Amino acid sequence: MVALSTSASIQGLRLVCEIMKTAIPTLLAILALGLSPVQADEASEFLQLDPLPDGIVFEIVEAGEDDLQVLLPKVRYIIEKVRRENPNIEFAVVSHGREEFALQTKYQTQYSEIHQSVLSLVTDNVPVFVCETHAGWYGVLAEDFPDYVNVAPTGPGQISLFEDLGYYLIVIE
Repeated sequence: MVALSTSASIQGLRLVCEIMKTAIPTLLAILALGLSPVQADEASEFLQLDPLPDGIVFEIVEAGEDDLQVLLPKVRYIIEKVRRENPNIEFAVVSHGREEFALQTKYQTQYSEIHQSVLSLVTDNVPVFVCETHAGWYGVLAEDFPDYVNVAPTGPGQISLFEDLGYYLIVIE
């Protein structure tokens, strides 16, 4: 057993305890959302840019139809973190992989959690776009998506438009 005999050792131990009080909950939150530390730091990296861009556009391109269930909480996490520091930043989400198919009107029940996440974003002034070209390759039409989902002619083109408006691109994986 090691005895702490100096005030420096006690102060060092107190400092470690204080760090752990904030580090452990933060790490647990990151793990609960399925975020890697790199993704969780995207918001911090954005907030260090000088000058800050006008907004953030999130790009999502995945192979699984239900991938938005995991990816949209990552988007929400970054939005909330950035808004705490700068509430004037604007956001948009562009989905142009197979995950966009979960956003069809006919899947509102099957993927109700995903649709609720999208509705929450839209209500919070974060437009969500899907790619009409990609959808068309699989016989899905613009009319197959609910009104709260914006259908862009192309996902990459929509992202380019946001970048031209001064938005910062964050790829969500």
